Amino acid sequence: MQGRMKLPRTGLTKTELFERMDRLSREDANWRQGKTFSLVYYAGDEMLDVVKEAYLRFFSENALNPMAFPSLRRFESEVLRMTADLFHGDAETAGTMTSGGSESILMAVKTARDWARAHRPEVKNPRMLLPLSAHPAFEKAAHYFDVEPVHIPLDASFRADVAEARKLLDASTILVVGSAPAYPHGVVDPIEELSNLAKEAGILFHTDACLGGFLLPFAEKLGKDVPVFDFRLPGVTSISADLHKYGFAAKGASTVLYRNRDLRRFQYYAYANWPGGLYGSPSMTGTRPGGAIAAAWAALNFVGEEGYVNLARRILDTSKAIVDGIRATPGLRVLGDPQYSVFAFTSDVVDIYALGDAMEARGWKLDRQQRPPALHMMITPAHEKLVDQFLADLREVTLGLEQGTVAPEGSAAMYGMLGSLEARDQVEQFILQFMDGLDG
Repeated sequence: MQGRMKLPRTGLTKTELFERMDRLSREDANWRQGKTFSLVYYAGDEMLDVVKEAYLRFFSENALNPMAFPSLRRFESEVLRMTADLFHGDAETAGTMTSGGSESILMAVKTARDWARAHRPEVKNPRMLLPLSAHPAFEKAAHYFDVEPVHIPLDASFRADVAEARKLLDASTILVVGSAPAYPHGVVDPIEELSNLAKEAGILFHTDACLGGFLLPFAEKLGKDVPVFDFRLPGVTSISADLHKYGFAAKGASTVLYRNRDLRRFQYYAYANWPGGLYGSPSMTGTRPGGAIAAAWAALNFVGEEGYVNLARRILDTSKAIVDGIRATPGLRVLGDPQYSVFAFTSDVVDIYALGDAMEARGWKLDRQQRPPALHMMITPAHEKLVDQFLADLREVTLGLEQGTVAPEGSAAMYGMLGSLEARDQVEQFILQFMDGLDG
């Protein structure tokens, strides 16, 4: 932390306060104009206004104690029941709202670990199989809960290789994971085959639908070819799905669902000896902001099934138009065969990271990926009107780099260097050092 900063002796006026905040935000990504392709899921100002108002109405409420705020208990229960219905659950399906996809994933892994302690006490060093493309939150969960992560290689289509997964599964495996879809390449893992492996072994299987949970069911209603990933498959025992992604709820809203209440019980934590009273917590957090729960309920009820189907149509059409445009651009190549709303592309003729820097100079913020080097895009309704502009800039920048134009200084050198290092622990140390510098 650079230097010292004291609390102001006297408070700022409201005008001074918000002027300063507005000034600091001028360098932020311009998500309202569709210039960003990650982090913010924007479906228009009307939707934004609804979830903001719902959030503010329950801004101070805390869902830590459901007896104090029965409205929040009702909101959460109905959100979970609607989500379970989307995933073809039944009366036994149970779940919890969480603060986001990472917490949902953490809870699923913690549940699997504690389930194994009860049902497989002979397992002293539990392992979980997860595709190489699975979200890093699984790695975080492995670190926190002392479960060894075992990586399933990807096949040529960037999906988990089932044959390799079968070889890796052993007596210490307690959980198998698949993504619907995986964030890096936008493809759905072979959930049916992977969950069958888990069922045959008598262990748990988790579908990570944090990204696709509130898109794929509506894509299926549009007649799209969506592989079955939910509770229709007997081997699937839990599913995570984020409301603040394609549910377009306020940030801080996800769900984790289990096939039955008996399984969900392993997620809970209870402590009976605290002088402050009896303590029970369904998830990682103690305080649970009521606004996020209320806004999620409001989003689902405001949009409704027809609204989500319409949003899915717009998202999928926009995504296809951009993917087709990238494929038609000489020198660029889309990785795999993404069918939904996220995808990555690379190049065999130009430095893809330099391309990212050049596009960023034109206002487009594209995420960088590695192994292989690529640029990543996540599509929302905000991008619908910008397809032609984006593709025109992409073609012009790609051609310029091919002809020797030097890209503006950006992250290309850093990503190129770090991506080439075989010692990944050195890269991790760089990441930690970078994070340390953010509070300066």
